[in-house]
Amino acid sequence: MFKQKVNERLVRLVVSGLCPHEDPTKYAEELKELANAVANAEEAERLCRIFRALADSNRIRILKLLEVREMCVCEIMIALELTQPTASHHLKILEDAGLIKGRKEGKWVFYKITRPEILKIMQNINK
Repeated sequence: MFKQKVNERLVRLVVSGLCPHEDPTKYAEELKELANAVANAEEAERLCRIFRALADSNRIRILKLLEVREMCVCEIMIALELTQPTASHHLKILEDAGLIKGRKEGKWVFYKITRPEILKIMQNINK
């Protein structure tokens, strides 16, 4: 039903003369190609993971700490007064989004920022 309504609307747009195309079906295909060219679904999903990772104040604070230097989980726990499971949860989300990377040294895991440009963008947004 939704697809049919979209097609009917596209037909009306083309018939109205407001759109420079003559064939609604061909135009629909061009629109789909345009959408895939500028932001395919896989790229959009990667961006969503990054934005979801950034949508938490603890994770922002973790990134700001890691901007200063590489830190282990226990340092982040102490600095932000988080429990170990909570700190690990936030670190995993940041790591899955590709924003940080862990490095194991013995029993310790040290984290560092992999995308420092994100912090620069955040800083510019905050101005």
